[in-house]
Formats: sequence, structure tokens, C-alpha cells
Amino acid sequence: MPDQPQPPTNDRFKAEMPQIPGVGGPEVRRSGPGGGPWLVVGGLAAVLVAVFVGGRVLSKSRRGEVPATPAQSAAQIDVPAGPAVPDLPVPVATESDPVVAQVGELAKPWDAKPFRFRNKATGENVPALLIRLPGGAAPQAGGYWALAMKAAYGSCQLEYVQDLETLRSDYSLRRATHPMIGNPCSRTVYDPLKYAAIPGNLLARGAIVQGTDLRPPLGIEVKVRGKDVLAVRME
Repeated sequence: MPDQPQPPTNDRFKAEMPQIPGVGGPEVRRSGPGGGPWLVVGGLAAVLVAVFVGGRVLSKSRRGEVPATPAQSAAQIDVPAGPAVPDLPVPVATESDPVVAQVGELAKPWDAKPFRFRNKATGENVPALLIRLPGGAAPQAGGYWALAMKAAYGSCQLEYVQDLETLRSDYSLRRATHPMIGNPCSRTVYDPLKYAAIPGNLLARGAIVQGTDLRPPLGIEVKVRGKDVLAVRME
């Protein structure tokens, strides 16, 4: 029996399904029994958990709370702050209380301690310095030199230069062998171990060894009473 002609198919009229990279051809693989619905449910559950956790974090951040991690919790240990160390006040030598130092505070030559001397005439507290001199029989009064750290003329502040290299470089005093007093305004240098004559037939410690200033610094009389060093009178 002759073959019956087959009716023409419309395959050539069917639009081919577009191919998506990473996805198989027209034949779609199906997961195991019930796989599709369970995947959908699992995805929804994960989304709900993420929304719940995000809402909790947002709520805490709005209240100013930040969820702490275990590492942060372990690191957040309160350490009590130590007591503040106050700056030691500079003593002021007055007529009723002239003590400016203890003998033990200036234990070796060239040790120094700043203080202020109350000028009775003006009421000003003049910056001053007490120096332990070498060769002096400290704690006798002759073992110290006290001076006003303000130039006798003008408003320049004197400085106690203990670094010999600074004397050589900043003041060009090449022969410096011990600490000296300097006037940074005029580059004048005063030697604590030398005396100079001043008006009134008097001698003042701190002779000028370099510079143009007119006289040594204003001296302050020092006395020793027991373990106390007193500044009693300024020129």
C-alpha cells in the first residue's frame, strides 16, 4: 500500500525560543518532586529574615544604639583615668613669705629654680631665677645667685643658657666654658662668676662679657634659714 502523504507541518512557521546564556535549550529541566515550590518557600523565608534583621538594626540605630560585635564587647573595658598632675606653682617671694626654695632642690652647681619677686614699689611680680653657684659653700648664702630675669633697661626677658653649644652658636661666644645669662634682644652675655662695678661704688654679679647692655642684671639678695632659701631684697 503506497505511503500516504503526510500532512504538512507548520514547524517552519513556529518561532524558535530565544536562547539565554547559561540556560538549556527549549527543553527545560525540572527539579525533583516538589523542588520548585520548596525553593520558592525557602527564598521567601530568607527575604523575611533579612527584612526582620534589617528592621531591628534600623530601630536600634534610630535610638542611638549600635549592635556590638563580640570583639567590640570584649574590647570595651572601662579604664579609670588617672588623676591630673597639676603644674607646680612658681613661688612668689613677698615681705611676709620670702621662701623661694629648699636647699635640697638645688643639689649641685648650676642647678636653678625660677620664682617671682614681689616689687613693693610697683606691686609687680618680677620673674626671677635662683642659681646654685660652683665653688660656693652652699647651703650658705654665698653659694647662690638670685637675679631678676628682666633686663635692667627695656622690656627684654633674659634667659639662663646652660647649653654651651647654644652660647657658641646663638651668642657667638666661642670661649664659653660654663652656663651664663643671655639677653636675646641685644645678644649680650652676663657671666655669673664675675663682678662689675655699678654706680654707687658697688659691685654687682653678672659682669658683661659680650654685648652692649649698660649693666649686669638686677640682683636679689639671698639668705639661708635652716633648709629654706629666702629672697629678701632686690636692687
